[in-house]
Amino acid sequence: MNRRTFTKSLALSAAALGCGGVSAFAFRPAAPQFSITMDDFNWRNPVKLTAAERNESILNTLQSNSIKAAAFVIGRNIDSDEGKQLLTSWDKADHLIGNHTYSHQNYNARDTVVADYLQDILRAEELLKQFSRFQKYFRFPALKEGDTAEKRDAMRAFLAEHGYRVGHVTIDNSDWLIDQRLTARLKKDPNADVKPYRDFYMEHMWARAEYYDALARRVLNRPVKHTVLVHFNLLNGLFLSDLIAMLRSKGWQPIDAEEAFTDPVFSAKPNVLPAGESIVWSLAKENGTIAKSLRYPAEDGAYENARMDKLGL
Repeated sequence: MNRRTFTKSLALSAAALGCGGVSAFAFRPAAPQFSITMDDFNWRNPVKLTAAERNESILNTLQSNSIKAAAFVIGRNIDSDEGKQLLTSWDKADHLIGNHTYSHQNYNARDTVVADYLQDILRAEELLKQFSRFQKYFRFPALKEGDTAEKRDAMRAFLAEHGYRVGHVTIDNSDWLIDQRLTARLKKDPNADVKPYRDFYMEHMWARAEYYDALARRVLNRPVKHTVLVHFNLLNGLFLSDLIAMLRSKGWQPIDAEEAFTDPVFSAKPNVLPAGESIVWSLAKENGTIAKSLRYPAEDGAYENARMDKLGL
């Protein structure tokens, strides 16, 4: 069910109820709310913008929109003076800082040693806890939360024992793929036109936002406070401002990441395997009827490659 169909069905329901003489035309779904959550903090790959310029651009965009974001930081990316200095700017700007492991390994990998993986989280924490805005929110790399019940449950027990909450994503996407292609193009031709990548990015993000918002309302019968996944990359150094403006133009309301994480949906522990993906997607998978319509993985570069190839991106 797309968002337009969902909205129409809600209006028809309101008309059928005829509550207190309220017109169906006066009934509207609540305006979606969204927060910005930025993963990885990869700054060692400067193209077009230096690491400092990218950092400044992203922070200026958040400030100009009065948004406090969440940065889920890979520990190895701040295991140097330059990385620490860059993240200090986020700390001083009062953005939430969360844990994204030290090494950024896929927890679903068959060769994962659970005990070693848990230590990797603690290794990142040792670096992150020096920042005043660090809070115990953990985000799984690639949103993979365990391919077996044993791994999934071991991680849930570990996070609870150490006082962590999972910093789930509601709106997943493939911004990282667009960034990879943009970066590769600019390495070959520093003067290449970046607008086609910007346009594809806006279209892609709106499609994913509409999809996950409609899915959340279908699964939960209510809107959620969205956490939009983006990455600390060139793409967002250039176009995060455009992304926020686009969502605002569609009637979406920006909120701080900490406010988003107050939504009860982030405490859910879906009984599904493999565990992970968007929390909205995972809850939909737990629903037998809706699960049949889902693809796995929920998001992947493979889904966008053909169209980007066709567009010459």
